[in-house]
Amino acid sequence: MDLSGDLLIYMIGGLAFLAIAGLGFVLTGDAAQERTAKRAKQISTGETDSKRIDKNDPMASRRKQTQQMLKKLREQDQARRKSLSADGIEAKLRQAGLELSPQNFYVVCGVLAIVFGALAWLSGAAGPPPLMGFELKKVLGEQGARIATIAAAVVAGGIGLPNWVLGFLAKGRNKKMTNQFADAIDIIVRGVKSGLPLTECLRIIAAESPAPLGPEFGQLTDNMQMGMTTERALQQLYKRVPLPEINFFVIVLSIQAKAGGNLSEALGNLSTIIRQRKMMREKIKALSAEAKASAMIIGCLPFAVGFMVYMTTPSYIMELFLKPTGHMILFMAFCLMATGVTVMRKMINFDI
Repeated sequence: MDLSGDLLIYMIGGLAFLAIAGLGFVLTGDAAQERTAKRAKQISTGETDSKRIDKNDPMASRRKQTQQMLKKLREQDQARRKSLSADGIEAKLRQAGLELSPQNFYVVCGVLAIVFGALAWLSGAAGPPPLMGFELKKVLGEQGARIATIAAAVVAGGIGLPNWVLGFLAKGRNKKMTNQFADAIDIIVRGVKSGLPLTECLRIIAAESPAPLGPEFGQLTDNMQMGMTTERALQQLYKRVPLPEINFFVIVLSIQAKAGGNLSEALGNLSTIIRQRKMMREKIKALSAEAKASAMIIGCLPFAVGFMVYMTTPSYIMELFLKPTGHMILFMAFCLMATGVTVMRKMINFDI
């Protein structure tokens, strides 16, 4: 089969996949959920039905003013968090807990890219693999296919792998920080009730808490001792650890510093909220464990069946890799499997 015929087969497979995905989306669409989301959006923006609310009603006017004020506060908080967010490589290294400079990180990325590229070049010199990425050799030629394979390996080793490692380390560090943060707030509450100043309570947390909470609070107290204001030091803490719990802590202390009030009571309520969030997160994790196990089994099943078929009758399964029709079937199977995994991931993951 010529190249145009292969492209026609791929186009037909892609259109079939889009048709199936669109049909599934239409059949599974929930109109009630859309109406609920629309109603919630109207309530959040203050747009209500004029037939149900009288404009001359003072309570309705007060509710509308309160909604507008809350909306303005949310926008201000989002703008503040956006201004404090740091997307540079230095911030990512700091969030991952790595004591590396950006220059050293780039050197590591370069070494990994060279290693992965060399491995891809050696594998290509030993012989082409059975499947050259949907007949890359026919499309690009043998030399072009080798260059594309080496380039893909360089990108995966120099960009993909380091960023994945940074994300994995940052996620684990943030999880430890979240688990330790409620106990740290309880220390501040007990210290304030006993008469200790806030700075002394922060020093106790920095000295007694394990990593990563202790070093972060140690840097917070160091910034305050160097003359930085409490609000600015707290903002720097949130910039290093962009967690919702840290943001709540910064807001409570900032409001207390400006307006006054009972700090121990406010922080005690915050500690309760953080513990409730943690309990809810663990409860959702337990309830979704069965769905996650099912997703893993369903995701691994095609590969396991394919491997067993290859071990028993290799010629039967190799038709998928050697013929254009098999390539089209593999492409459609990959798209459907990616769609299923994405949908199941959205169903079992919750943002709390």
